[in-house]
Formats: sequence, structure tokens, C-alpha cells
Amino acid sequence: MTAMPPLRIGIVVGELSGDALGAKLIPALRAQFSNRELVFCGVSGPSMTREGVASLFPLEEIAVMGIVPVLKRLPALLRRIRETATALLAFRPNLLILIDSPDFTHRVAKRVRAVMGDLPVVDYVSPSVWAWRPGRAKSMAEYIDQVLAILPFEPEAHRRLSGPACTYVGHPLIERLDVLRPNAIELDQRNTEPPSVVVLPGSRRSEIIRMMPVFRDTLVSVTEAYGRPISFILPAVEHLRSEIERSIADWQIKPILVAGEAEKYRAFRGARAALAASGTVTLELALAQVPMVVGYRVGALEGQIRHLISVSSIVLANLIIGENVVPERIQGTCNAAQLTADLLPLLHNGIERRRQMAGFAALDTAMAIGDEWPSAKAAKVIAGVLDHPDRR
Repeated sequence: MTAMPPLRIGIVVGELSGDALGAKLIPALRAQFSNRELVFCGVSGPSMTREGVASLFPLEEIAVMGIVPVLKRLPALLRRIRETATALLAFRPNLLILIDSPDFTHRVAKRVRAVMGDLPVVDYVSPSVWAWRPGRAKSMAEYIDQVLAILPFEPEAHRRLSGPACTYVGHPLIERLDVLRPNAIELDQRNTEPPSVVVLPGSRRSEIIRMMPVFRDTLVSVTEAYGRPISFILPAVEHLRSEIERSIADWQIKPILVAGEAEKYRAFRGARAALAASGTVTLELALAQVPMVVGYRVGALEGQIRHLISVSSIVLANLIIGENVVPERIQGTCNAAQLTADLLPLLHNGIERRRQMAGFAALDTAMAIGDEWPSAKAAKVIAGVLDHPDRR
């Protein structure tokens, strides 16, 4: 019997979160296509590199967030888009997988698909078409065959907006419930004095710059209002640790800094409440069943774009639950007085805390995908795209 030829897979990520997803997807693809050799070409980060995907260039060259930083580096980004598309066309893949970062990955896909019109293209992590720029969904259908959604409401959003076929494969955090959820001892710890409050000002330098001053004032204000000591714990991302240390050097109420994912999740499991900047961390906290208040400030230009957002909340847990159980304060309302008013009731077992806990209890059902891991389900859907009659 003649051996099957290698399966040539183009794979493109644009930042470290996508690299982490890709690093889990690659072994799942190898298991799904166990009878074939897999050969990869594209853009990867350190985690995918360890899985055997050599990157065309260092990921940090394109891992840029925010409108102003992107504009400053636009010529270099456009050059990398062209170079990536050219390399993929020379590679002649059987399949192209995009992972998040649509401003980069989708531009690559359009260029490749324009030449290889029959190439199946899969997008892992849907752009937020349900929140803003909904017209993107319909345009995606021209160059993307399948979207692998990590939020359960996204398939319906793509159907409603005439987007590509979309399948919910599960959020990667589902795989972390064992380290997110407190055990019996840690649950008891949440009720002891002084209460532990996790402080999460963000994982990007721009977020740290904007959020640290208002969080500093909130720590003072909530401590005074509570009338007793509070233990604040700040899990610092490694690349910003020195900057955070300098920032809190003169704080009247200093949080305890911890480093590393294990210590972050340990802090979550013992926390009575959290003060967090908007982002994926809010879904981590919800799955860890930590009541929270969410604040966020952006620059003036990003603040104008906020008015184009069409959803009722920027907190993922609220969107999945279908109810705004987590209070969020954005721009002008993100101030110490308002954050204190929202956070203080969460330190007591009152209606505000109970409402959040009831909402978080519904997340498991809303996000469930059965017995598979998200990466395995994603690989299975990808195999289905390749097996489609039009793709043989």
C-alpha cells in the first residue's frame, strides 16, 4: 500500500495567546491525522516552536495591540503580511489555519486565497463580530470556510450575520478548571479575615499605565470603607513585574506581588473578591467563582470607537450568562469612588455577591462541550473541513 503524502498545513498566529492555542492544537491534529505526516509552515511563537513549527520571523515583531501602536508600525506589519503570504504560497499547503489576531492573520489569508482559490481556510477564534463591525462576518465568508468559536454564543452570531460556518469547540479555560476551582480548605479560606482580594490591572503596558493609579486609590478607599485590614494580592505578569514594582513603591496600601501562573491561580482560589481590568482574566475569575468588579480605561481614540460597540457588556462572563451580573466601569465611571461602591458589597455575603455566584454557577452548562478537550474537538472539525466532498 502506498503511503499517504504528508499533510501540508499553513498556520499563522499574531500574538502569544494564539501561540498557546496553537501549541495545544498541533498535538491534537497529529492525533487526528495519525496515519499521515504533518508538515507545518507559518508564523509561531515559542510554544508552537516547541511543537515543531518554525516561525518565518519572531512573533514579537507583529504582536502589537492598540490603534496608535499599530499605526506606528504599520509599514513593517504590512511587509510581514506580504512576506507571510508569499512563503505560504511557495509552501503550497493543503490547509490554512488562522489563530486569532484577525488584523494580521485575515490579511494573510485573503492574499493566499486569492491565488489558491480552493484552499480550505479555518479560523480558530472568531473576531468579535457580535460586538462591533458586524459586517466583517459576511466578508469573512469569502475567504474562510470554517470558524472554530471559543464562546458558545458565536455560532448563532455568525448565522445571523451571514458569516462562515461556525462551530463552538470550547474555550481553552475549560481545560483549566482543576487549577481554577478552590478545594474545601480554600473555600473556607475565602471566609476568613482578613479577606483576600485579587488585584489585576492588566497584562499590557498601556493597561498598567492607565489602571494602576485608579486601582491604587481604590485600595485605599475600600480599606477605609471596610474598616478592617484587607489582604490585596497582585499577580504580576513577568514582562511588566519591574514596572509594577516601581509603580507600587509609594502606595499607601501595598498589594503583595506574586509571579507565575501557579501563584496567580492559588490567589484566585483563596480570594473573596477581585478588582480587575477587562479581559480574558475576567472569565478566569468567573470560572474560579470569584465575585469581581471590572474597570477599564483606554486612550482618547479607542474611547471614541467604544461608542460603536453594540453589546451590553464587555465582560465575557456577562455575555455568556446573558445577564450583567458583574459590574463594569469604563472610562469616566472607572474611578475609585465607583469601584469602591461596587467592590465593598462583594466582601460581605449580601445580594450583590450572591447574584454573581448564581450567575457563575450557570457557566459550566453554558460552556460545556462534553468529554472532549477543546483542542481535540477543534482538530475533529478541521478534519471534517478537509473531508468535505468539495475539498477532496
